[in-house]
Amino acid sequence: MKSLKKKRRIQVVAVAVVALAASTVLIGYGMQDGINFFRSPSQVMAEPPAPNETFRIGGLVEEGSLQRGQGELIRFRVTDGGATVPVVFGGVLPDLFGEKQGMVGTGKYINGVFEASEILAKHDETYMPKEVVDALKEQGVYQAPES
Repeated sequence: MKSLKKKRRIQVVAVAVVALAASTVLIGYGMQDGINFFRSPSQVMAEPPAPNETFRIGGLVEEGSLQRGQGELIRFRVTDGGATVPVVFGGVLPDLFGEKQGMVGTGKYINGVFEASEILAKHDETYMPKEVVDALKEQGVYQAPES
């Protein structure tokens, strides 16, 4: 009788371990496209990511760098005061997007250019994403908005 209980307990533990491992693999697979790490322009220039890595970059749109091309192609440079990264975006920019304004873009760094698939602009006159503020403070160029 004890042997049967012991076998049943081992089977239950084995099934639980297999179920836990399977759920961990499924969660990891499901999240692989949803996890985008944030990098400042200085971090991108210091250690360029692989061309197949999707990540977020943030900083200020450099003054005088915004160029609208034929169709929807837009080029500009994003900076954190320490480094500048050229950005290409083929789409419609948010209404609040502009030079010397905070932005966060999602995309890939290919051949020295960040190819953005999504651009987010600040929400109002005082808002800037925390990651961008931290990167600008690290470079010593952050200026707090006037209240």
